[in-house]
Amino acid sequence: MLLSGGLDSATTLAIARADGFRCHALSFDYGQRHRLELDAARRVAQALGAAEHRVLPMPVGELGHSALTDRSIPVPESTGSGIPATYVPARNTVLLGCALGYAEVIGAGDIYLGVNAIDYSGYPDCRPEFIAAFEKLANLATKAAVEGRPMRIHAPLIELNKAEIIRRGIALGVDFALTLSCYQPDDSGRACGRCDSCRLRRAGFEQAGVADPTRYR
Repeated sequence: MLLSGGLDSATTLAIARADGFRCHALSFDYGQRHRLELDAARRVAQALGAAEHRVLPMPVGELGHSALTDRSIPVPESTGSGIPATYVPARNTVLLGCALGYAEVIGAGDIYLGVNAIDYSGYPDCRPEFIAAFEKLANLATKAAVEGRPMRIHAPLIELNKAEIIRRGIALGVDFALTLSCYQPDDSGRACGRCDSCRLRRAGFEQAGVADPTRYR
């Protein structure tokens, strides 16, 4: 289970648990400017009863060219056309590759992640085509699959909008006050309320008719 500490991944962890899985959560320190999300991931993993939670270093951010890892690039506060500056090159490919390797190590055949193709920022590695292609790769590249134990990649939020995700999470007992979605929180974890991620999150709570528990600056 890929766990960022945000709203979507927390809901996905709750779904995986409801599906009957014993969940091993992986979070990654990839040099993101919003590293406070790792504290949120720890809180979520504990609250939702993950069997294990590991935070792994992953220097993909050192490649640069993303507002999430390069402080010389400002975090955009409005949505424009094209792929936004917050796209981290190949991030989901690399993180899923690590999850795939760890799944083999512990004998797991199912990997969950909280990507979404509706309320998202235009990232190419959040599309259904990418998930399908990675599952095909996983079943070509692993000893487990070659020996008859196929890998399945689950993206249960892929066709849900943010309001639907929030309602699903609440039904499964997710405490969204534990999560952090902001790309530029302050040192105490308060969200900026202006970045693309904050805007999507706030609109989701409004559309769901649910009180927003986010602490804003």
